[in-house]
Amino acid sequence: MTLQQLKYIVEVANCGSFNDAAKNLFITQPSLSGTVRTLEEEIGFDIFRRNNRGIEVTVEGREFLGYARQVLEQTELMEQKYLHKKQKKQLLSVSTQHYMFAVNAFVELIHTYGREEYEFALRETKTYEIMEDVQNFKSEIGILYLNSFNEKILTKFMKEKHLVFHELFRTRPYVFLGRNNPLAQKELLTVEDLEELPYLRFDQGEYNSFYFSEEILSTVSHKKSIVVNDRATLFNLLIGLNGYTISTGFISQFEDQIISRPLMEDDEIKVGYVVRKSHVVSELGQMYLDALRSVLKTDIS
Repeated sequence: MTLQQLKYIVEVANCGSFNDAAKNLFITQPSLSGTVRTLEEEIGFDIFRRNNRGIEVTVEGREFLGYARQVLEQTELMEQKYLHKKQKKQLLSVSTQHYMFAVNAFVELIHTYGREEYEFALRETKTYEIMEDVQNFKSEIGILYLNSFNEKILTKFMKEKHLVFHELFRTRPYVFLGRNNPLAQKELLTVEDLEELPYLRFDQGEYNSFYFSEEILSTVSHKKSIVVNDRATLFNLLIGLNGYTISTGFISQFEDQIISRPLMEDDEIKVGYVVRKSHVVSELGQMYLDALRSVLKTDIS
C-alpha cells in the first residue's frame, strides 16, 4: 500500500469517475484502474463498485477512504512543516437544498478564510443527490430539512447510506411571496388563501417523490403548479406571476422584492446538516458550520 495508491482512490471518489480522475492525475484510465485493482486485491475487498451509471463506493470502501483521507492530510501537514512546500489549495464541497442562508454562510466562510488560493464548491441540488454526494465523498456536508411527513423515510435513507443528521434550527413553515402580491398585506396565511396562486416547487428529478420535496404539504393538489430547477428562477416567477412557495422564512438578500409570511399549519421544519457516520469534520468544514450558525443567529434575531 502506497501514498500514490491512496491519492488515486481519493481522486476517483472525489470525481465519481475513473475517466475524470485519470485526467486530473495525468495518467491513463487503464493505468488508474489497474492501480486501484492492485490495491483492492491487497486489502481483500472492493473499494468501488462499477455499474452502468459509473461507480459507487462500497461500505468497506467508505471506511477505507476515511482513513486514506486522514493519512493524506497528515502527510500534507508534515510536508508543509518539514519540507517547506507551498501550501496547496484548500478544498471544501457542500451540497444543499435551495437555502439563502447556506449561500450567505459560504460567503462568510470565504471572507474569513482569506487565502490567496482555494477551491470550494457549493452545490444547490436535489434532496436525494445531497445524500448521495455526502455518501460518495463529493461533498463533506449536506444541508436539508426534516418534518413530520418526510422524517421517517429520509432517516431510513440516511441510515442506509451511513449518514448522520445534526439539527441546526427549527422553524414553522413560511410562505414566500412577491412584495406586491395581493396576499402580502396579510400577516398570517392559510392554505385556503393560496388556492388561486401559482405554486412553485423545485424539481427532484428521478426521485420526484413527495418525501423528497423541498416544500412541505407536497401531497396537496394545486390548480396551478410550476416546477423549477434554480432559486433565481423561482424568485423571478414569484415576483412576475404572483406565485408562492413554502420554505423556512430566511430570505435576507431579497427583502426588497420578496417577503415571507407564516403559514397557519400545524407542522415544524427541522433544518440540519448531514455528514458521514464517524466522520471527523475538517477544519474548513467546521469553519463553514460556524459561519452557518453565525448567519442563522443573525437572521433569526
